Amino acid sequence: MRAFTLDEKGVIAALLLGVAILIFGGVLGPYFLLTLLLFLIVSAVVTDLGKGKKELIGVYEKARGWKNVLANGGVPLALAILFAAASQLSKQYTLILPIAIAYTASISAVMADKFASEVGVLDGVPVMLLTLRKVSKGTSGAVTWLGTIASALGSAIIALCIFLLYNSLFYFAIILVSGFVGSVVDTVFGYFEEQHIGNKYTSNLACAVAGALLAVLLLLL
Repeated sequence: MRAFTLDEKGVIAALLLGVAILIFGGVLGPYFLLTLLLFLIVSAVVTDLGKGKKELIGVYEKARGWKNVLANGGVPLALAILFAAASQLSKQYTLILPIAIAYTASISAVMADKFASEVGVLDGVPVMLLTLRKVSKGTSGAVTWLGTIASALGSAIIALCIFLLYNSLFYFAIILVSGFVGSVVDTVFGYFEEQHIGNKYTSNLACAVAGALLAVLLLLL
């Protein structure tokens, strides 16, 4: 059984994650779930972009598992649980906006990273971000111009969700910037992956955390 780009265990994990986010999210539950679904659908499309070329150079990832789901969805789930806890403490829902911003930014960050890696590998020779040395395609921590542009596009797609929810260009800009920066953080962690420090899951987690934290910081400035 496969759905989107997930294997059987990945599908089960994604279903459980979606149900938990919907329940814990309360009044924000439907928004949380739809944003997550948008990420899954669009990321599946961009994964199959240039499939033949990716298979030829050995970077096409056919199916992702439950670890990928947790790495990308762990932060959104934690924010949904935080919202549920905050709602019990205060019926005024004073944390709706900050949590909605943080949640959206975490999804935006992993979407930006997905676009950067899946589109960037179709570009020319990548360079390691921290050293600017040319490396082979698919190397963690490397960037290309096309991948960088694609990263901003991926972030913008999710930023549209917050714009539709609040009709605010300011919130849109926060998500756009936070998602893009989160992707850069993932790239930095990717460099350390190549040094055998951490792995793609810790990089994805750092990406989502960075996006969420920066978004809240920008909101409070």
